[in-house]
Amino acid sequence: MPRPAPAAETGGTGLGTRLALIALALMWPTQLLSLAGMLGGNAQASVAQHFHTTEISWFILVNALVATVVTPFVVKLADFYGKRNAMIAITALGLIGDMVAALATDYTTLLIGRGIAGFYGPISALAYASVRELFPPKQVGTASGMIGSGIAFVALGGPFLTGWLLDSYSFRGVLWALVVATAIGLVLLLTVVPETPHRVARTKVNWLGGALLGGGAAAATYGIGKGGEWGWTDTDTLGFVLGGIAAVILFVVTDLRAAHPLFDLTMMSRRPVWAVFLATGLISATIYGTGIISQLLVLFPKIPTISDGLGMTATHFAIIGIPASILILLVGFGTGVALRKVDSRLPLGLGALLAAAGFLLQRQWHYTDMQLILLGTVSAVAMGLIVASVPVLIIEAVSPEEQATANGLQAMIQGVLTTVITQLVYVILAQDGAVMQGTRFYLDAGYKNAMLFAAGLALLGLLSVALVPRLRTAQDVEAGEAAPVS
Repeated sequence: MPRPAPAAETGGTGLGTRLALIALALMWPTQLLSLAGMLGGNAQASVAQHFHTTEISWFILVNALVATVVTPFVVKLADFYGKRNAMIAITALGLIGDMVAALATDYTTLLIGRGIAGFYGPISALAYASVRELFPPKQVGTASGMIGSGIAFVALGGPFLTGWLLDSYSFRGVLWALVVATAIGLVLLLTVVPETPHRVARTKVNWLGGALLGGGAAAATYGIGKGGEWGWTDTDTLGFVLGGIAAVILFVVTDLRAAHPLFDLTMMSRRPVWAVFLATGLISATIYGTGIISQLLVLFPKIPTISDGLGMTATHFAIIGIPASILILLVGFGTGVALRKVDSRLPLGLGALLAAAGFLLQRQWHYTDMQLILLGTVSAVAMGLIVASVPVLIIEAVSPEEQATANGLQAMIQGVLTTVITQLVYVILAQDGAVMQGTRFYLDAGYKNAMLFAAGLALLGLLSVALVPRLRTAQDVEAGEAAPVS
């Protein structure tokens, strides 16, 4: 399929029908990541009680870890063979993993399937990078905003889909829904999305560096997860955590010296780039990594002295989340439009501030439907601001030629931080939990401590926004400026 017509042939900054279809086709696989996170997160309580496991954290973490490990390799191979081909390959692997998980009869097999499905993780980075190649310069911001705004539809329809599936078919319904959704994404990539024209000369791949990165992230995450059980000064805990950190540092050293690095880490020497990656990675990881708090709180049962969950059905959870879902849609769309002219640091910083306020308020009031509805609106506004501004900030910070590498590197940083934050949340919850019939449940003190931790992270993210210098606006990018302001 040929490359889309230039801007002059497609109506200036407005998307023509064909380009709009391509943007929608890229939105589906991209936002499927968000939907999968929502479905998987809400299914945790059902999975934990069905398989009688105290290791439910790995239901989420194994998927995230695999995604982190494969992202640098996938981004590199996409440069060699084309982003569309890479997206098709990882979507097919994700589909296989989803099917293995859906058919699993034991927890180990379920985790294997979830791990294979993690190959789908880099899809978002590749989709956003593809926009730079498939759309004329004046329409890059519009297309990226359309793809990013899809999170609102996930937020609005996802909870009801989850509720219907969990309440009618338990976690099996969720897993089979992921199979169907991934299959649809594969069909869209095969039939609607054209191949991206950009290629680089095929070179050797720094497999050692990737192994150090992935192995280091996995080791550190495992050590953090076991810290509460083994003790934080235990030699095994320190060995995994410090060894993992050392491996990641060694990856950076080897990749900088490699003739053919996985990432062009030299771009990180520029303040606009490293500051944007730090702020967007930390803030996004905070809102995604701490989402399990409310999911476990609402869906785990109420058992005196054992569990302080609210015992809601997934459908009831979806109903009380309607106002928040609508707000995410409206705020995300409005922010996307405003970002063509507004300094993108402002909505990101405001989102982080509101996220911190939301966590602190929910720490005190999270016991009734009305409390959850009212305070959920604060978090929803924060979510809308953040998800709309992150992809635009990355576009503003790098040149078109760096877009693919930048998206992959930012996704990797965000993935590592999300995985670590998620594991830390489970550790904090477990400090005030109890095990009954092989399943770990959590008390109110644990939920409160986790929310306080989340608020602290959000405030830390707010401080990191101050490190980001003033960048080009999305309007400047659409006008075709070649380099970010340093």
